[in-house]
Amino acid sequence: MELPLTITKAGAEGASVDSSRKEDSFVVLGHSSSQKNRSSSANTCYYEGERLTWLLQSIQRKIELVRADASLPEKIWFKQQFSIGVNEVTRVLEHMAMPHNSTSKIQLQALLVASDTNPRWLTKHLPSLALSRKVPLFILKDNKQASLRLGQLVHLKTAIVIGIKDKHNSINQLFAEILANDFTNAETQ
Repeated sequence: MELPLTITKAGAEGASVDSSRKEDSFVVLGHSSSQKNRSSSANTCYYEGERLTWLLQSIQRKIELVRADASLPEKIWFKQQFSIGVNEVTRVLEHMAMPHNSTSKIQLQALLVASDTNPRWLTKHLPSLALSRKVPLFILKDNKQASLRLGQLVHLKTAIVIGIKDKHNSINQLFAEILANDFTNAETQ
């Protein structure tokens, strides 16, 4: 059973708050440590540490394997395989049809989202939008390095979010296997 996640502003219960601070601090309540690595919804996976390294290395190997056959320039090939960046991913998700009506040309298989986004509101809308389109989220946590490591996958300095387009290649097969394993394991716990 999952506890609801409640976010309250620090100092809300009558405690004093230093008004000279420019930013609000928030306290997360009702989130046990056993839930830290478990998904908070049916389609969210958290990756950190060795598990994150394994995921990124697996994706990199599949990219190199699929890329070896391509005759297109690298930049165009990446655009065909991935939606890169918050704006492009949001646009693709918004244009995707709801799950019961799949007439959209571009379908996303999964989203890779870096947790070190600053400011956080840049990606705040993605979980609900992905949930409405039944696109799984992979939240990558790496002590302020996730966006750098995600950018390395697509040969950019940083990337906050990458959408994996459904192109029926070995990259998609990898994600299908990961999704099957992660969500099967989450249901049995």
